[in-house]
Amino acid sequence: MQLTKIIRHRRVGWTFGALIVLVFLGVASAFTVNWRWGIVALILAGSAFLISLVQLRDLIADTESYVNDLSYQIQRGQQEALLEMPIGLVMLDEQGIVKWINPYMAKYFLLRLVVGQPLAEVDAALAELVEKNKDAKVPVVVTWQDQKFEFLYQTRYHTLYLLNVTRYEQINQRYHDEQLFIGNIYLDNYIELTQGMSDPAVSNLHNYVTSELSKWAAKHELLLKVIDDDNYLLLGHQRSLVELEKEKFKVLDTIRENTSKMNSPVTLSVGIADGNANLIKLADTAQSNLDLALGRGGDQVVVRAQDQPARFYGGKTNPMEKRTRVRARMISQALQELMLGADQVFVVGHLKPDMDSMGACLGIRRISEMNDKQCYVVLDQENLHTDIERLMAQVHNYQSIAEHIITPERAQEMATDQSLLVMVDHSKVSMSMAPKLYDRLKNRTVIIDHHRRGEEFPENPLLVYIEPYASSTCELITEMFEYQPRESKALNKLEATVMLTGIQIDTKSFTHNAGTRTYDAASYLRSAGADGTLIQAFMKENLTNFMERNHLISNASFIDDKIAMCIGEDDRFYDPVTAAQAADMLLSVEGIEASFVISRRNSEVVGISARSTGSFNVQLIMEKMGGGGHLDNAAVQIKGQTTEAVADQLKAIVQPQKTVDAQKE
Repeated sequence: MQLTKIIRHRRVGWTFGALIVLVFLGVASAFTVNWRWGIVALILAGSAFLISLVQLRDLIADTESYVNDLSYQIQRGQQEALLEMPIGLVMLDEQGIVKWINPYMAKYFLLRLVVGQPLAEVDAALAELVEKNKDAKVPVVVTWQDQKFEFLYQTRYHTLYLLNVTRYEQINQRYHDEQLFIGNIYLDNYIELTQGMSDPAVSNLHNYVTSELSKWAAKHELLLKVIDDDNYLLLGHQRSLVELEKEKFKVLDTIRENTSKMNSPVTLSVGIADGNANLIKLADTAQSNLDLALGRGGDQVVVRAQDQPARFYGGKTNPMEKRTRVRARMISQALQELMLGADQVFVVGHLKPDMDSMGACLGIRRISEMNDKQCYVVLDQENLHTDIERLMAQVHNYQSIAEHIITPERAQEMATDQSLLVMVDHSKVSMSMAPKLYDRLKNRTVIIDHHRRGEEFPENPLLVYIEPYASSTCELITEMFEYQPRESKALNKLEATVMLTGIQIDTKSFTHNAGTRTYDAASYLRSAGADGTLIQAFMKENLTNFMERNHLISNASFIDDKIAMCIGEDDRFYDPVTAAQAADMLLSVEGIEASFVISRRNSEVVGISARSTGSFNVQLIMEKMGGGGHLDNAAVQIKGQTTEAVADQLKAIVQPQKTVDAQKE
């Protein structure tokens, strides 16, 4: 009502103001016509002016009254809001002393007297939240007194705001807990295991695995559906998946260990997809994750949401149990898909490359070319061994290969976010020919190797194919050619020769660690044009290396009758290949079961080449000294020590290891 009156007075004021202007103009006009009319007009103008003053005075009085009343109402509303609204307020001074709290907040302090006391003494947890979130610009959700609050602290005014959102957070948590995940469970080696088993044995094995999985699913409130003899569908809620990840999917270990006692060790691979409401996309991602688990060796779980990093669990079985043609095909297809999704491919071997490393590089380059992708072999051509130098001389006769061999520096310049890096014959970045290129493409890396996986390993490779029981990396890659496009150009003579040379050297002319698959690979390479005469030319050694190897062997000493050790001079450098050949030759001596050759590689590094006939685990010895390898073929490089000091360290480790091996026998 009062506001309406003010508005009315304002309108009147504007109206009279306009009239005064008009009257003024009229008075001026009247005086120009007749002075009598001018006086009359002047009187009328004065009257209008007086009326306007009265109206203006009333307007000012009404406005002041309204403003005062409005201020009172606002102040009263603010006070009532501070006292009644369901938001906790705590006002502090600069020293953290509580100046005031609203009644809503008082109930959280059990109506205790808190004003005038330090907040840290009143409630240490609340004071900690203030300290932790004092720089937050927007409200954050915190837990206090077992409830959820939106928390905001205004540093400028030393005021704390708490809004209880427990109910909404519970709804939100329930929403996340009840999100669905889909999983595919696959029995890695079920087909191979059951091929030679009787029908009752197959039935018992399948019933046990299904029963164990069913009990596990029921325990975690999961839906398990049998799709095939070796395939299961898994459906569950997110909260169950969290529990499974906490226990690291122990069911894999349980089934593997129990079936091992039945002489039929079954391993499982699981692909799980979460974080998407679209069931079709979940199912596709789950299948993709299962493929990834199988490509990484099986016996493991891959959990991944679409376009998110994967989480891995398991992977504890011996690779020999899973090395099948099926797996070779799956790895080949997975590698093919990765190549097709890349703009270019880089393949890199280890430092001081040997024939297996170079043969693997050339094999990957050919596979990439079969899939219409440019592939570059990354090679530092400084300080190459004599056999690789002979190879590079032959490469110049093959222009298509020569133009695709580049330096690590050039590769790093060419690499893009869509490039693919394939590491062959090694899995340690410290041993790579191009560690900076790996840093550039660490999330776009594939590893193909026949050495055992060590502690140093790339964090998140796209694909891993490590088969310690393969003779060589060239053997693994040769098997992949069977599954490449038929219409593409096959291996040329040089590529086949180099790959066969790599197999022949690593198997010591097919006398060491050569299985039926090794001969199959050699047969394929031979049919592709591998030249035996050229292999002999590659394998020749120069006179200097021959004399150095014999010199090392002449210095042999024995830890006992079964372990030989050669120690090179501390002021003389030996080629790693020469040291390895010396260790191999010592094993040909009757009664020698293990050999260690210690030599200085350069002014800073001392290396050990370790070999055994298989009855002595040289891998464990080298791992204790910081290296690695196979049970019968391992090595290590040590910086900042003399050859004698390294020999003493080796002796101290070998003696306890001998005792352990004897106890195992």
